[in-house]
Amino acid sequence: MPMRSALKKLQPLIALVVMLVAMTLLSDKFLTIANQRNILLQISVNLCLSIGMTLIILTGGIDLSVGAILAFAGAFAAGLLKHGLVLKYFGVVLQFTPFGAMVAGIVVGLGLGLFNGMAITRFKLPPFVATLGMLSIARGLTLLWTGGFPVTDLGPQFGFIGAGFWLGVPMAVWISAALVILFYVVSKHTTLGRYIYAVGGNERATAFSGINVDRIKLWVYALGGALAAVAGLLVTARLDAADPKAGLGYELDSIAAVVIGGTSLSGGRGSILGTVLGCLIIGVLNNGLFLLDVSPFWQQVVKGFVILAAVAADKLGARKE
Repeated sequence: MPMRSALKKLQPLIALVVMLVAMTLLSDKFLTIANQRNILLQISVNLCLSIGMTLIILTGGIDLSVGAILAFAGAFAAGLLKHGLVLKYFGVVLQFTPFGAMVAGIVVGLGLGLFNGMAITRFKLPPFVATLGMLSIARGLTLLWTGGFPVTDLGPQFGFIGAGFWLGVPMAVWISAALVILFYVVSKHTTLGRYIYAVGGNERATAFSGINVDRIKLWVYALGGALAAVAGLLVTARLDAADPKAGLGYELDSIAAVVIGGTSLSGGRGSILGTVLGCLIIGVLNNGLFLLDVSPFWQQVVKGFVILAAVAADKLGARKE
C-alpha cells in the first residue's frame, strides 16, 4: 500500500518526464532555450488561474467563470489606464497610474469572486450554476466596458509585467513563481490552508467542529477571482491590448491542470505543487503538438482525452482506497 500511494503521488511527475523525453526525441526544436522559455511564459497565465482553481476544488467546489473574470479584470485595468474613470455626477475624471490600474483590476476580480462565494454560501446555489452565471455576467460587463473593441497602446510600464524580462527570465514567470510559493505556504502552513482541506474532506464534520465553512468558501472564491484578475493583467500586458474575447476556454485548461496534478474533484486531496506539474504537462503537451504541426482541432481532442484519463485515474484510485 505505501508503494502504491507513493506511485500515485508521483504520477504527474512520471507523466511529465515521459512527455519531455518523447518530445525531445520527436522534435529537435523542443529543448532549445527559446522554446523552454516560451513554454514557461505560456503556462504562467494558466498557473495563476490554476492556483485559485486548486483552492476552490480542494473545498469540493468548481469555478467556470475564471476565464471571463480574467477578461473583465484585464479590460477594466486597461480602460482605467487609457481613459481614466469619469465621474459625471462630480464632473471629474480620475486618472490612473499603471500600478493603480493593476490594483483596481485585481480588486474587481476579487469582488467578482466574492460574489460567486456569496451566491454559493448565502443563496445555496450549486457552484456549477453560480459560476456559470458569473461567466455570462463577466463577459457581458467586459463588452459593456469596452464597447466590444480592444483597448490598445497601454504603454511600456504596464507592458513590462507581461512582456518584460528580469535576469533573462520573463516577468510573468517571476510573478507566477512568487504566487506558487505564497500559496504553497498558505495551503500547507496556515490555519486557512488546514481549514480548506478540512472543508473538502468532510464539510459537515468541519462545521460541527466549530469552523465557519461559509467563510472559508468566501475566501477561496475571492482568492480565485483575484488570481484570475492577475492572469488577466498578464495577458493584457503581454498583448499590449485588452481583448473583450480574452480568456475563452481558459477555465478548461485550468481545471485540466488541477485534475492532472492530482487534486481530487471530490475535494480534500491535492496540492499546489501538483498543480504546477499539471500546468507543465498541459504546457508541454500544447507546445509539443504545435511543434509537431498537429492541427489545433486535434489538439483539443487530445486534451479532452487527457482530462478524461486523469479524472478516471482519480476515481479509480479513490474507489480502491
